[in-house]
Amino acid sequence: MPQNLLKDFTTRSEKTLEFLKGTLQGIRTGRAHPALVEDIKVDYFGTPTPIKNMGSVSVPEARQILINPWDKTAMKAIEKAIQASPLGINPQNDGETIRLNLPELTQERRMDLNKIVNKTAEEARIAIRNVRRDVIESLKKMEKDSEISEDELKKLQKETQDLTDEFIKKVDEIFADKEKEIMEK
Repeated sequence: MPQNLLKDFTTRSEKTLEFLKGTLQGIRTGRAHPALVEDIKVDYFGTPTPIKNMGSVSVPEARQILINPWDKTAMKAIEKAIQASPLGINPQNDGETIRLNLPELTQERRMDLNKIVNKTAEEARIAIRNVRRDVIESLKKMEKDSEISEDELKKLQKETQDLTDEFIKKVDEIFADKEKEIMEK
């Protein structure tokens, strides 16, 4: 039973890391990446639909994203959704495709993005600590109910803390990589 708690801790923490990576992919750096626009919701016949479900998204150049909608009638709606997004980019529509040219980031914008990334990483750290708290509370309850001994409780608490430290370190590495990517010119 206690081992199931540690497995659950690992699973939940790994999901937190995956969520963090996905979230950070959507934060614009100096380079174009399909994840910047894939999840922008377009009002497609009254249904909010992600761009990735409406056409192909590619990166032909380092600072350009190309969206090739399967339904050409949806181009205006895609354009409108991109303009309403926090990207701050004006799409260029040539009737067949939509091009997004990413401008060079200013130092001020890099600092703002860095703050957003830091906040996102801190939220991931908090989520992992909350999972740790849940596991330790469950372990204490098991000890109180005489399911495990006091020695086992101490050993499992240490294992939980070691896992927590490991996952927090991974969050810090992901944050450092993204911070480096943002500050690169």
